[in-house]
This record gives sequence, structure tokens and C-alpha cells, in this order.
Amino acid sequence: MRLATYTHISDPKSQRIGAYHQGHMIDLPAVERTMNDGQRLMPATMKELLALGEPGLVRARAIVAFADSNPAKLPQGASSAESDIQYLPPVPDADKFLCVGKNYRTHLEELKRNDLIKEMPGEPTGFIKLNSCLTGHGADVIRPATVSRLDYEPELVFVLGKRAYGAKADDALSYIAGITILNDLTCRDTQKAEVASGSRFWTSKNAPTFGPLGPCIITMDEVPDPYNIWVTCSVNGQQRMRVNTSDQIWKLRDIIPHFSRLLDLQPGDMFATGAPGGVAVGKADAEALYLKPGDVVECAFENPTMVLRNRIVSP
Repeated sequence: MRLATYTHISDPKSQRIGAYHQGHMIDLPAVERTMNDGQRLMPATMKELLALGEPGLVRARAIVAFADSNPAKLPQGASSAESDIQYLPPVPDADKFLCVGKNYRTHLEELKRNDLIKEMPGEPTGFIKLNSCLTGHGADVIRPATVSRLDYEPELVFVLGKRAYGAKADDALSYIAGITILNDLTCRDTQKAEVASGSRFWTSKNAPTFGPLGPCIITMDEVPDPYNIWVTCSVNGQQRMRVNTSDQIWKLRDIIPHFSRLLDLQPGDMFATGAPGGVAVGKADAEALYLKPGDVVECAFENPTMVLRNRIVSP
């Protein structure tokens, strides 16, 4: 199942949660009202849906099945073509969006060559991604006039489906509701100074629209193996990188116990798991590869398949 937060293009102020199914977005609360003669149990936000745990996902699947079997009974706007909607970040209001840094062996070599890291950390490291920087699939990314070295970083994101506090390594995967994609856009103009200062709040990654996320949460029943996913990034149709998530150093069995030692992780909280190798800064012709206004960036998974697409624009 593929869960999304979205608006109708004709009603951009009305945020909805839905499931993408056979080319259409199913409005889960609206269809549920049809199923239940006007009663609604489905919450209005993704975070609230995830807080219901597995029963909430079971309910969502039942709603999708009803919509699939009873298209003539659906109210207007309850099933929308993808061209009629605007994706928002799947979880636009997470309590915590944590990003694990220095987590791909191939990327570590790039960072070392550019003096962005001296040695391998002995445990997972992280920084915060702010909700205010997030944007959805298909949205424009604004490159500020002060930025000349904007880099792409496609990342696998795990979305929590239940509370994790003092979690054990053997149970790590049980806390996950699904996965999505983050393009953790990075301003290389300022990153080196932030790394040198030891900052865990990077302005280089938290400018408005510097967090394209989505388009959907793919629930774990559709993920054969989270550590055998090919992650790609293309710019203007030309592939820039293709790396497998098996290259990650710190995996869920390390990440969840490490951060839940003190943090009370909640449904809807997210972990981005690091940038793979192949980013612009790691290449000899980096200056030619940094993102410019007009570039279209596609970050993707190959299995399960999903594409996050955004265009870079001037202010």
C-alpha cells in the first residue's frame, strides 16, 4: 500500500490523506464515510493514522479494497487522477525527523577527499531535518541566489509506525510502518564550515524547500528487503548515481536502539539513512554538476519502484 498526504489542485488548502491505487488517489476518510453510512473512524492526518498501528493500516487496506470494488458508489473527489492532485510530504508534521550521517562506504570516501570527514565515527551520528524545509513530489525547489553549489542526496527514509523507547536491535524492523525517499539537498557552499564546527543543525540542509520527500510511504508488506534497494538519482534524464542500500554501515538494528536510548520515538517520526556515493561534490567535475535553475531531479527506488521528482528554480 502507498500512503500519501496531498491536496486537490482545485482546493489547495484542504489537506487529505490517501492511498495511491491503480493510477488514482483514494481519499481514505471520504471513502470510509461511504462504507459506513456517514461514520468515519479514519483520522485526518498521516501521523494520526500511523499512531493507530497495524489496525489502522488494515483499515486503510479495507477502504482501498472497497473503492476498487465499488467505483460507482464513491462520492465526487474521493478518487482522483494523479494529475488532479498535489503531493505534500507524506508526514508533514513529524515530531522528529532525524538524519543519519556518514552512512555509506562509497560516500565516506567522497567526504574524505573533500575534507568533510577525517575518520569513520564509532557509532551512528545524526542531525535534524526541519519540517519547514520539507516539500512534496512535483514541487519546485528554490535555490537561493546566495547558493552556487547545490547538491543532490537521494536517501532511504524509514517511517515509524509505533513508539520506540529503549528499543532492542532484534526488534528494530518491527517499529517501521514503511519507507519513502528524501532528496536531502545540501548547500556545499556552507557545509564545510558547519562540519568543522560540529553542528547538528545544518542550515546547509534546512533552507525552505531543501527537503523534497515522498511521494508516498510504501508500507513494509511491499518492501522485499530494505537492504537490497537500488537507489538512483538522475538530473535532466541523465543518471548520476546508482547505489544499493546494502552499502549502508549503520542499519536499523544499530539506528533504532542508538537513538531510542534517550529519545522517545513516536509514530510518524522518520529516519533518513544517509546519502549514497555519487553526489556531485565527490566528482572531479563537481562545479558542472551542481544543480542549477531549470534542472529536473529524479530520486528513485528500483524495487519497490517509486520516483520523487522536483524542479530547481530561482527565487
